[in-house]
Amino acid sequence: QVRLVESGGGFVRAGESLRLSCTASGRILRINDMGWDRQAPGKRRELVATVTSTSSIDYADSVKGRFTISMDNAKKTVYLQMNDLKPEDTAVYFCTGLFETSQDGETWSGWGQGLQVTVSS
Repeated sequence: QVRLVESGGGFVRAGESLRLSCTASGRILRINDMGWDRQAPGKRRELVATVTSTSSIDYADSVKGRFTISMDNAKKTVYLQMNDLKPEDTAVYFCTGLFETSQDGETWSGWGQGLQVTVSS
């Protein structure tokens, strides 16, 4: 079993910045990828950014140029630096991950408990 623990959410004004962190713990042999999704009220959950163990990165178009994802493999931690925040970035942000958990190739994928990010205009 893997546990994802997030930190860093909060309330900011438009144009300000926040940094989210998420640390994975448990039986992890290897990180395949980690990332962030978000879900705004009344909307579907959407991918925000992902990073793989080989440093391949993907962003939602709506955050390109403003958000930066990074991962510290040794700490099993993924970060999301969010700059120039906009009211439309208001959402619950979920850390996600895919991990190898055994030598037999078993994997675990899931998400954390979620962090509220609120951006006022």
